[in-house]
Amino acid sequence: MKGKEPQRILATDCGSTTTKAILIEKKGDEYRLIVRGEAPTTVEAPFEDVTKGVLNSVMEVEELSKVKILDGENIIKEVKNGAGVDFYVSTSSAGGGLQMMVAGVVLTMTAESAARAALGAGAIVMDVIASNDGRLPHQKIERIRNLRPDMILLSGGIDGGTVSHVVELAELVKAADPRPRFGVGYQLPVIYAGNKDARDMILKTLEGNTALVVVENIRPVLERENLNPARHKIHDQFMEHVMAHAPGYKTLMGMTDVPIMPTPGAVGLLVETVSKKEKISVIGVDIGGATTDVFSVFQEIFNRTVSANLGMSYSISNVLAESGIANIVRWLPMEMDERDLRNRIRNKMIRPTTIPHTLEDLKIEQAIAREALRLAFEQHKSMAVGLKGIQQERTISDAFSQSMTGETLIDLMGLNLLIGSGGILSHAPRRNQAALMMIDAFLPEGITRLAVDSIFMMPHLGVLATVHEKSATEVFNKDCLVPLGTCIAPVGEGKEGSNVLKMIIDYGNGKTEEHKAKYGEIELIPLGVQDEATVTLHPEKGFDIGDGRGKEIQTTIKGGIVGVVLDCRGRPFRLPEDKRKRIASLNNWFAATDLYPQ
Repeated sequence: MKGKEPQRILATDCGSTTTKAILIEKKGDEYRLIVRGEAPTTVEAPFEDVTKGVLNSVMEVEELSKVKILDGENIIKEVKNGAGVDFYVSTSSAGGGLQMMVAGVVLTMTAESAARAALGAGAIVMDVIASNDGRLPHQKIERIRNLRPDMILLSGGIDGGTVSHVVELAELVKAADPRPRFGVGYQLPVIYAGNKDARDMILKTLEGNTALVVVENIRPVLERENLNPARHKIHDQFMEHVMAHAPGYKTLMGMTDVPIMPTPGAVGLLVETVSKKEKISVIGVDIGGATTDVFSVFQEIFNRTVSANLGMSYSISNVLAESGIANIVRWLPMEMDERDLRNRIRNKMIRPTTIPHTLEDLKIEQAIAREALRLAFEQHKSMAVGLKGIQQERTISDAFSQSMTGETLIDLMGLNLLIGSGGILSHAPRRNQAALMMIDAFLPEGITRLAVDSIFMMPHLGVLATVHEKSATEVFNKDCLVPLGTCIAPVGEGKEGSNVLKMIIDYGNGKTEEHKAKYGEIELIPLGVQDEATVTLHPEKGFDIGDGRGKEIQTTIKGGIVGVVLDCRGRPFRLPEDKRKRIASLNNWFAATDLYPQ
């Protein structure tokens, strides 16, 4: 955005079920969210035109804001006489988002570098095919044919290395002759990002059958990744081929002022922007009906993972399958018949739009959410790793562990901010519930700020950050992010009821308080949204609060809607084995944090 500052901005996000529109206006010197509208997404029959849902959501914004934005089916660009907007941006995951297949020569090297590039661009990786993945050629051909991805990323070999393996992969793609998901009359986009010596042979093999483009090698030498060229090209091809053939997208692309971005790519960009701007380590999670995305920035390296089968409606039975019934039951503060629990989970999968009707239903749903978040985070930790002893050239595109990788980059003691998003967290009946679900699933260590996305507008603000960072970050901080407060969790193990931590809180108005925390307990201390306090923390000698075992810390903490959660249940955290003891502990913790008031 050059020249004068925009006065009014419109942004939409076309989700798989709902299209959400937001209107941002400049009030004095600052940008604020004015209204939000939503309408069902219309990418499928009977409408088969995504713009219908967009226009319906914008009409709701018009009604609520009393601002004229539409002239027929066109958005009025430029604010004149109180009508119109200065610019319009959009993201999309409609039609299942961007679904990709990646292929590489060695499963634990180039194939996983390719997967990292695809995930960073906001894609769901349907499968990773490699020369050494143990499948026979005809099985690989059948797999490519059956999956019908939107795009294939082909990589393999370091520059100057052998070419035969990567050419064999190209021949498999040619033999499979895969048909793209949308549209009949166009060719499937294939991006080649492998050994530059093999380019001519790849061109010869694939040029007639696919829309082939060539970019720089993602693994030019063994010890360096170069993911950006492939990532940018994925984005371009997504707009040019996939989106252009999805129903109504051509029209929508003509309406927006910047290219449409895949929803997860935009959320990731926002998490990265926040981390850079505040110079902090951040973890963000977006738990949806079908998938859970985890984003993190540690040591200025961005990572994203997609758990494509962990979600709270369509994928809820997968959470049960992956975690096992015992892991869900362990979070229930009451006795329950396992068969009854399984049936309730299946009902939710069959009727994905239902919401809990009773307090018992809510407790069950929040127990499942803890496991879905925990599993997605476990996956993220194993994939967010550094190349061993190597200078990394990586930005927004890291996931997937590999055999030559070093330690995980996730350092919970160094984590400054944990952000939750998605229905189960953003729309929990009480913010305390969202805070404890996140603490139980991620088990933050030391001192960590907690927040949730108020009404799920991180995608809108992510794409907006590419053109006008000021408005995106101001609205993010003032209207999008709901500060829940601060979690203080000493690391160490002790005996039930033994002393863990002495905390002195100085509220800065002459008022001070002392709290003595015992092992196995959790305590809630009120500290308002705008408030800060100086705390002096004296951990017992077996416990670490960030500076080493038994070392005292003095720091400033921020309040929030929930306040300060003093979590002395120990890290590593273990629930009691005995059922009666476990249920009693859960009920004590839930009462102490005011989770389900009677």
